[in-house]
Amino acid sequence: MTVEIELEEDERDFLRDFVKKGTKKAREIARANILLLIDKGFPVKEIADILEVHRRTVWKIKKRYLEEGLESALKDKPRPGQPKKWTEEDEAEIIATACTSPPKGRKRWTIRLLRDELQKKPGFEDINRETIRLVLKKTRLNLG
Repeated sequence: MTVEIELEEDERDFLRDFVKKGTKKAREIARANILLLIDKGFPVKEIADILEVHRRTVWKIKKRYLEEGLESALKDKPRPGQPKKWTEEDEAEIIATACTSPPKGRKRWTIRLLRDELQKKPGFEDINRETIRLVLKKTRLNLG
């Protein structure tokens, strides 16, 4: 037994507009197209063939729509990933250190000098150059 879904008129309009604008992620647009084709009564296998996705993808989107609603069916679920190691306060400390005067005998800070200076502070003992580089890159802070 298959459960058919019928979109509300406002959902249908939203999805058509969502697909037409084309400013969303390709996966989200594909999911919107899946829902629109399901609403038109296309079978799962045919939708998978038309959109060149796996049948399981069509089933998942249909199930998520039925269980969690339209928004959940379109968006990616959060992925676990590695938790952030450095807090915003830590990043602020890195930036603040980079904005101070460089050590005596130096014209400016380098990433290595910043690392050496930060490793002297509690909580920063294992900080590496790449972390400092990425934090400074986010702020577009130029050391040179």
